[in-house]
Amino acid sequence: MPQASTAKSLQAGASTRKYRTREELIRFVLFLCAFLSVLTTLSIIAILAWEAYSFFREVGVFDFLAGTRWTPLLEPRSFGVLPLVAGTLQIVVGASLIAIPVGLASAIYLAEFASSQVRRVLKPVLEILAGIPTVVYGYFALTFVTPLIAGIFPSTQIFNAASASIVVGIMVLPMTASLCDDALRAVPESLRQGAFALGATQFEVTLRVVLPAALSGVMASFVLAASRAIGETMAVTLAAGATPRMTLDPLQSIQTMTAYIVQVSLGDTPVGTVEYQTIFAVAALLFTITLGMNIIAQRVLARFREVYE
Repeated sequence: MPQASTAKSLQAGASTRKYRTREELIRFVLFLCAFLSVLTTLSIIAILAWEAYSFFREVGVFDFLAGTRWTPLLEPRSFGVLPLVAGTLQIVVGASLIAIPVGLASAIYLAEFASSQVRRVLKPVLEILAGIPTVVYGYFALTFVTPLIAGIFPSTQIFNAASASIVVGIMVLPMTASLCDDALRAVPESLRQGAFALGATQFEVTLRVVLPAALSGVMASFVLAASRAIGETMAVTLAAGATPRMTLDPLQSIQTMTAYIVQVSLGDTPVGTVEYQTIFAVAALLFTITLGMNIIAQRVLARFREVYE
């Protein structure tokens, strides 16, 4: 009996050590995955910072940020990035005017009014839009949206900001609708029932109770959608064109920051030149803007977060 008890104890100890070894191995692998993500992010930031620093040794920061003429590849060269920023903001505003109201309305319908059968059909169909390649959206803008706009406004150029804004708005729509839907459905059912008990209608409950309660998630979805629109590349490159100009006319060709990066990255610009380093200067500015918007989203979440018991 003592020998059997000792054997069981040894076996149990071996199993425990094996279990702990396996746990430590899993923990180490997970740590490596997390560390790799952090290392990749830091590497990107370091490359952007170094190349941007090399660029700003040749071009003044004020000339870059405040200049209104962007011709880094043509003589006489000018490195004012404002036309690219203006083009990017034009696309973001136009896309937001489409994605935010339509996405919020779609989310309200799916979360508050649609039956379970309708929801099971509509939500997957809506999210299919997120799986369409962006280059397809670009050609859709050229072959369908632009001719449609030109039929209404004959002065529309082949490449224009309006068609780019429309297709980017359609691209961002699934993200906005999905995030808003999740935020609305996270509101406790007790708030709805309490409002119904006071005699409120379905519309009043949605507008005055559910939507304010989900404001943090809704606002965060708006900011994230705008960040997604800022970083869009291929659809904007194909639809908006490559003409950096500061204009409020959505029927004219413009160029965004991402479209310029694509243009210079094609390989025609020698590596190490100031023209080549403009890629990293523009990318660093784009990274800073996106980071700022993400910080704003976090502040909005912290400011409007509701805690339910």
